Amino acid sequence: MTSTPDVKNELVKVQVQQPGERIAELATVLRLAGGLHTISGRIALEAELHTPAIVQRVRKSLAEIYGVRSEAKQTPAASARPGTPQFIVRVIDGETLARQLGLLDPKRRPIRGLPNRLTTGSPAELAAIWRGAFLARGSITPPGRSASLEVVCPTGEAAMALVGAAGRLGIAAKSREIRGQHKVLIRDGEAIGAMLGAIGASSAQATWEDLRKARETRNTANRLVNFDDANLRRSAQASVAACARVERALEILGPDIPEHLQYAGALRLAHREASLDELGNRADPPLTKDAIAGRIRRLLAMADKEAETRGIPGTEASLPEGLDAL
Repeated sequence: MTSTPDVKNELVKVQVQQPGERIAELATVLRLAGGLHTISGRIALEAELHTPAIVQRVRKSLAEIYGVRSEAKQTPAASARPGTPQFIVRVIDGETLARQLGLLDPKRRPIRGLPNRLTTGSPAELAAIWRGAFLARGSITPPGRSASLEVVCPTGEAAMALVGAAGRLGIAAKSREIRGQHKVLIRDGEAIGAMLGAIGASSAQATWEDLRKARETRNTANRLVNFDDANLRRSAQASVAACARVERALEILGPDIPEHLQYAGALRLAHREASLDELGNRADPPLTKDAIAGRIRRLLAMADKEAETRGIPGTEASLPEGLDAL
């Protein structure tokens, strides 16, 4: 099973060497999971994260790329709601860092979306943005009717920037506001697999594809079974309708039926479940499918014409309720 913790556990182990990719991932994590606060006149940068492994990855990147020391603490268990982040990473004097990451504009205002230089980067950097987004606020629902990969964003602008990054990777994503939350959703099963592969979750991608293909195989089998059942019902209904009309035709025409038509009608009634091919083979001498069908059609037409002349109900009057003439 591909679960959110499985994917995140795999992503924190992804080795990234290029500084641009590490910066793209780090900036996205801090943008989506964090915020800028003023403490004693200084701008502090905070991020609320879900696991110790993600905390360690973020702190390592801060130290190795920017030489920044950060502090980490765990939220008291009693105050944490299920599913909410339980760890906080904080950089007390974070204004310079926020500028370097592009999280502040030239007027010291927090940006609304994602840093422009990140969203116009290389494919590897775009994938790093999505890796950071998933580590910060991503989740995945297993293959099925409601399968999805989603990321919760702090603003609509951030969501649209993430949609744009996915699009430049060739993956279709949509932005939706759901119950007051800005979310980016990928619903297509193949696209979800592609995104898992792009961000480095190759094991999760393989498991996802196996589950998706297995479900598609089951769905195909179910459709075929339903199709066969429908065909059987139609065949049974056709047989009942044909026999009912033939019985009425023989009743209308009585002894004045050409022998070859009477024989075809009697054969139909004697083998009610047989196909036209099988009826032809049972005839003596054998007849083709078209020949036996033609004789039965002529029998019914003759009976209906006679019924119209005499002003009595024709062959369709004998159809059971709910069946159409065939």
